[in-house]
Amino acid sequence: MKFKLLGQFEVVLNNGRPTTLTRSKVSQLLGLLVVQNGESVGAHTLIEELWGENVPRSALTTLQTYIYHARKLCGIGPGRQSVLVTRPAGYSIEVPGDSVDSVVFEGLVNRARTALDQRDAQRAAGLLDQAFALWRGPVLAGMITGPVLDAHLTYINELRLSAHELHIAACARLGRHQEIIPRLRLLVAENPLNESFHAQLIRALYKSARRAEAIQAYRNLCRILDTELGIEPAPELQTLQQDLMTGIPAGQSADHSFGQVLLAEGAVPRRSYC
Repeated sequence: MKFKLLGQFEVVLNNGRPTTLTRSKVSQLLGLLVVQNGESVGAHTLIEELWGENVPRSALTTLQTYIYHARKLCGIGPGRQSVLVTRPAGYSIEVPGDSVDSVVFEGLVNRARTALDQRDAQRAAGLLDQAFALWRGPVLAGMITGPVLDAHLTYINELRLSAHELHIAACARLGRHQEIIPRLRLLVAENPLNESFHAQLIRALYKSARRAEAIQAYRNLCRILDTELGIEPAPELQTLQQDLMTGIPAGQSADHSFGQVLLAEGAVPRRSYC
């Protein structure tokens, strides 16, 4: 049995038949149990997820009914026992980690991070390509979510952003600057206040001999930060922009990662090219 969270919520039964779950409180309950695979989730937590502050008097009885229907959806595991089990501390979904696509995704990202730390950019990029292939859309697309499940989905989405940063770093080390520009444009559009993605886009354009576009990308960032927050880009980005304007060859100071301190905080000129 497999559970797919990275897109519409699907359960793949032992016979290989996938079932797309409908938007319902039963599916919401099941989703929370799956993201906490192997851990007991108490009735109080499930009730908070399903009803928030508007808890009905019949909540506990209704919860037990939802558990019954969720258990039917899950079917029977290889040992002739439902994968949704009752524990003294609550309820739990218990399946191998490779049966949940979000867990597989996290494992691939962690392995890619290790590979990149070991300077194996080719392996890191390959692992991340496998990780992104698991995504079929937004996490639990179209599902009802409450405060508890939302926190878990935020974690998965943050992990996806980290995976993008790792993939960009791996591709940059491999010299695949032109290849990552479309992905970076999309990431910038989806995360307009993420200066790291802007910096990587500017750098990729610069390394691809598209200097004018890199300068325009910097000016777009200036406009967004000024309009939304009333601030200038971080000092490292200002330094990168000065390199663009003065024509310092790519591969020198513009080759540094966004997180690296290029100059001491007080040594960065405050001249703006926005």
